[in-house]
Amino acid sequence: MKLHFLDRSDLQNKSVSVHHNKYKNFLKVWHYHEQLELVVILKSTGTRFVGDSIEKFNEGEVILLGKNLPHMWLNDDMYFEKDSTLEAEAIAVHFKEHFMGEYFLNTPEMASIQALLKRSRRGIKFSGNNKKIISNIKNLINLNDFEKVIKIIEILHALAKEEVYTLLCNEGLASSIIKSKNKKLDKVYSYVFNNFKEPIILEEVAKIANMNPSAFSRLFKKVNRKTFTKYINEIRIGYSCKLLLEEKYSITDICYESGFNNLSNFNRQFKAITKYSPSEYLKNHIKTV
Repeated sequence: MKLHFLDRSDLQNKSVSVHHNKYKNFLKVWHYHEQLELVVILKSTGTRFVGDSIEKFNEGEVILLGKNLPHMWLNDDMYFEKDSTLEAEAIAVHFKEHFMGEYFLNTPEMASIQALLKRSRRGIKFSGNNKKIISNIKNLINLNDFEKVIKIIEILHALAKEEVYTLLCNEGLASSIIKSKNKKLDKVYSYVFNNFKEPIILEEVAKIANMNPSAFSRLFKKVNRKTFTKYINEIRIGYSCKLLLEEKYSITDICYESGFNNLSNFNRQFKAITKYSPSEYLKNHIKTV
């Protein structure tokens, strides 16, 4: 997937922008933008990509994405079938990090919201009872620009108090993709996301970056704070978690579909990254839904 920058120019003359998106399927573009994004999925299912997180998404989820965090919602295959009558519907709210003013955000009263926005750099999935928050976000559509600013502060304050949430992206990864401004690594990220299901050889990836393997490994670890091998394993395990939650495949099938070449290594990496075995991960998830 090629990473695209999206210019949200409609925010130039307003602090908060609200879009009610309703399509046959969501836009298949791996992208980022300067604005934070608060998303409510009203209809459809599929796979959510946020930084290095790959998870299944469902209706009713609320996600807060930080500035410059790469993301994409990819609908399930059935949404792309020729005769499909399914719909993908969501509300997306965009706003700048300091839309209230940097001084205002740094006041004691805004401390909880400031902490929330800092956490959003990794992407946040809110897993509690979101009915009231979803209702308030939907109502933003009917408000004038001034009322939207007041209401989004209230919504952010409510989200800041939520105790049940998950940070999606590994710390430092998403910002490093943007801040590195390194075209060599940009090509590597695209290659990995397109080929993580297949064997990936360090020497071949180093060639894509026009570097020798040792120099590439040093650069990658410096930028991403992890080895290239660990990065690939985290992508693959994230995808395997998505497949597990679909409950359509055996653990052995998921192992190979996720890009691992043997079951023992898959189980070892899965536990190292998630702290659970694949079966434990699935069992714990079922208990919480």
